[in-house]
Amino acid sequence: MKQTLSRFAADYSMFFVLLLLCLFFSLMTIDAQHPSGSEAAEEVANEIIAQQGTKASVLIVAGKSREDIAFANALARRLEASGVTVLESTGSNPSQVRENLEALAVAEAPLSAIACTETISKWSVVSGAADKYPAFSRVAVIKPKSYLFPDFLKAGNLKNVAGQSAVFAIIAIGMTLVIITAGIDLSVGSLVALSAVSAALVIRDCFGGASAGPGGMLAGAAAAVALCGLVGLLSGVMVTAFGMPPFIVTLATMSIARGLAQILSRGQSIYQVPEDFSWLATGNSLGVPNEVVVMVVLYLIAHFVMTRTTFGRWVYAVGGNREAARLSGVPVFAVLLLVYVLSGALAGVGGVMEASRLGSGSPLYGNMYELYVITAVVVGGTSLAGGEGKIFGTLIGALTIAVIRNGMNLMNIESYTQGVVMGVLILAAVLIDAGKRKGYGRRVLGSLFAFGRVR
Repeated sequence: MKQTLSRFAADYSMFFVLLLLCLFFSLMTIDAQHPSGSEAAEEVANEIIAQQGTKASVLIVAGKSREDIAFANALARRLEASGVTVLESTGSNPSQVRENLEALAVAEAPLSAIACTETISKWSVVSGAADKYPAFSRVAVIKPKSYLFPDFLKAGNLKNVAGQSAVFAIIAIGMTLVIITAGIDLSVGSLVALSAVSAALVIRDCFGGASAGPGGMLAGAAAAVALCGLVGLLSGVMVTAFGMPPFIVTLATMSIARGLAQILSRGQSIYQVPEDFSWLATGNSLGVPNEVVVMVVLYLIAHFVMTRTTFGRWVYAVGGNREAARLSGVPVFAVLLLVYVLSGALAGVGGVMEASRLGSGSPLYGNMYELYVITAVVVGGTSLAGGEGKIFGTLIGALTIAVIRNGMNLMNIESYTQGVVMGVLILAAVLIDAGKRKGYGRRVLGSLFAFGRVR
């Protein structure tokens, strides 16, 4: 067990950094939470019955939001079931509440309490009802009790973090394979845009747009992924057959893919897709967003491939020493071709998810994604020199990037400051990778021990 933990700590040291980041943002985002919806209704109903008894008369005030409506309906049912008289369930805006209060005052109707949410309780017509209407001087305003809890750890926010990391993490699988072979793929961000536009375009022009069925949506997604795979194949051919540097090749395909997205969409977003198309990314399977399920499945497959198959061993061999791998019988050109195709195809999957989540295809999608993805891969422990890296390390790196971005948003840090932080993170990741390759850590420790012996 001790050996297993030591190996995990060595391979996935960023996991502990991720935990520390989660702890930091949890502490920094502690704030008052105001319950809403049916759970808040149950709490308010219990308090009304405890304070006023079952003979009370209650006015329920709620707004137009889905949670406010759920609160009002659940509270009315609960109170009526307990014998409490619900005078009216009202709201929408302060003027309507004022009219109802005036009508109740004129009719001299008995009113024991006004039940509302935290937001509604701040309306002057509600908080000042006892002062403005003498007949209601003893009326209590009852709302859900607030409590302190980190905004970062709220279930909705954690789902957001998982969803925000899903696209980056899916693309990062292909980038990990490319970087392990000592290459780079700068085209993935533009391929996201090309994939999103292609999927929306096929659905609109070939399958009826907003009226397209499941088959049409799947066909659009498959066509987009295949097109991005072909762009990846182009990059692979240039790198292998012509010996061009991956940086230059993928810089060119980045421009080509972004230009194609602009041409196909004519510079406009394509919105003519079915509402059900959003299910692909934002639909739930057992309470988990589908894009997260897709991400997890792809990582499990990638981990198996890289640790249990001959192809995985070949990828590491090509990155470690290409000439030695060739002399050992590894089909180097075929491996390089395949990793670039996979990188393009996975960027296509990310683009389909982006189009599904946002309900459209736009040539502006994927801007700067390549930098975030490369950062996630390097932060996850993959060496830019090739031959070293872990698939699950990349997942940890992608989650780390998502946590940092989400935490900074929750702390209301300006976008330009966030840009500085992300730039520093990229620089730190590259420095750490260079330090590992050149043995800076061992040199520093050796110097410290030597200094101690001299003293």
